[in-house]
Amino acid sequence: MSYRITVDRDVCISSGKCVADAPDVFDFDDDDLAVLVPGAVQPADAVQLDLARACPSGALRVHDTGSGEQIDVG
Repeated sequence: MSYRITVDRDVCISSGKCVADAPDVFDFDDDDLAVLVPGAVQPADAVQLDLARACPSGALRVHDTGSGEQIDVG
């Protein structure tokens, strides 16, 4: 299985946890909301799940690249 992480900008609270934990993957945009770094390599599936679980607002979403379904990181 292969995953892809995304940011729900409507839910992001700019805590910076993702940027601190994975600065090669996430950055802030001009509105101080988390965004994926252009061209960044997606982290390993387990790392994506850990990043999503650590997001205080739940703005990081993990999707199965095959089905496109969102993974419950609960």
